[in-house]
Amino acid sequence: MQASRLGLQVRLYEMRPGVMTPAHRSGRLAELVCSSSLKSDNPETAHGLLKEEMRALGSVVLECAAESAVPGGDALCVDRDAFADLVTRRIESDPNIQVIRSELIDIPAERPCIVATGPLTSPKMCESIVKTLGCREIRFFDAIAPSVYADSIDRSKVFAQSRYDKGEAAYLNCPMNREEYERFIDELLSARIAHLHLDEERDPRYFEGCLPIEVIARRGRDTLAHGAMKPVGLTDPRTGRRPYAVVQLRQENAEASIYGLVGFQTQLRQSEQERVFRLIPGLERAVFARYGAVHRNTYIDSPRHLEPTLRSRIYPGLFFAGQLTGVEGYMESAASGIVAGLNAGRFALGLEPSLPPLETMIGALLHYVSCFDGPDFQPMNSNLGLLPAVNSDIPKQMRRKAKLDAARKAMAEWVAGMGGDVLLV
Repeated sequence: MQASRLGLQVRLYEMRPGVMTPAHRSGRLAELVCSSSLKSDNPETAHGLLKEEMRALGSVVLECAAESAVPGGDALCVDRDAFADLVTRRIESDPNIQVIRSELIDIPAERPCIVATGPLTSPKMCESIVKTLGCREIRFFDAIAPSVYADSIDRSKVFAQSRYDKGEAAYLNCPMNREEYERFIDELLSARIAHLHLDEERDPRYFEGCLPIEVIARRGRDTLAHGAMKPVGLTDPRTGRRPYAVVQLRQENAEASIYGLVGFQTQLRQSEQERVFRLIPGLERAVFARYGAVHRNTYIDSPRHLEPTLRSRIYPGLFFAGQLTGVEGYMESAASGIVAGLNAGRFALGLEPSLPPLETMIGALLHYVSCFDGPDFQPMNSNLGLLPAVNSDIPKQMRRKAKLDAARKAMAEWVAGMGGDVLLV
C-alpha cells in the first residue's frame, strides 16, 4: 500500500490458500493466527507510541483495525475475521496492486523486491533466502491460545471487569481460590503435549513473550499466579475481594460469540486442553472454537544482513519486512512493512532510503533488529527500553514522559522533512 500510494505498480505474491501454513486457516491477507489483540493503544505506553507513529505514516492496518475494533479495555482488539476481510478488500481493490495467488520458491530477480514471508515462511523460500543472503536461518517456537464459544461459558461463575477498571469492562474473569488454582497447576503439569516431530523439539527455543503456559508453570507453582493468571486490579463482586488467581477471557469478534483465553498459549494435546481448561471456573462445559497450538517460527540473522532501512547489506534493491526480520508482534511487523514499502518506493524513484530517527519507537526497533551486537539475537517487540536514554538530570519519575515527548518530536520532524519527497500521505 505504501508503494502503491507513490503511483508504483506492485505485484503481491501470496501462496495461500493454495499452499497453507501450520497456523493459518484461510487465504485472507493479514489473518491473525495468535491473539486478536493488537496490544495497548494507551499513548503513554510503548505500544501506544508505536501506533501513533504508524498512524502518522498512514497505516492501512490501523485504519482497518479501527473499523473492526471490539471492546478491549485500553488494548486495541479486533474482530479477527472482519479485520482480515477489510485488509484483503483494501489491497485487492487497489488499482496499483496485482495479487497473485501462487507460491514463489525463489526470491524474484526484479528489483525492488520486498520479502515479507513471515515467521511461517515455506521451506523452499527459506532455502532461497539462506542461499541468497548466505546466512543461517534462526528458529524458535511460538504458541497460540485457545478460544471458546461464548454461549458455553457459565456466566454465573465469571464477572466482567478490566484491570483497575481501565476502559469498559472488556474482559470476562474466571476467579480461582487457592485450592482451585493448585488443582489446576497439578493437572497442567501432568498433561500430555502434542509433539511436532521436528528435530528442534528436543531442545525447544521459545520467544519469552509467548511461552506456553505449561512451560511457565514448570518454572514454579506460583509463576502463573504472578503472570497470565495474576488477579491484580480485579475484584470478584460475589466476595468483594481479589481472587487468588484469575483467567481472563477476551472478546474475539464483533458478535461477542467467541472469547479467547488470555495468555494461555499452549502445546497441550486437544483432549488435554479440554480436560485441563475445563477445570477453570465458568469453563466446565466450554466448547472450543479453536484449540491452542505450537508452531515453528523462522527469522533471519538481521544484524548481519540488513541495514536499519531494512535493505539488504549486499543487494541494494532487496528489502525484508515483518517478523522474518526479528521484530516481534503484529504492530511491529506492520510498522516494519511501512518502512520497507517506503524505501522500496524510494529505490524505484532513484532516491536514497530513509528511516525514522533513533528517538522514535520505529527507528529504535529497526536499529535493534539491524545493529544488535551480541551472540544471541532474538526477536524484539516495542518497549521504552529501546529508546535512547534521556538526560540524567531529569528526575526518574519524569524520564518516561521525556522519552515519549522526544519520540513524538522526532517523528513529527521526520514526517515534515519527508513531505518534500511526496512519499507520505
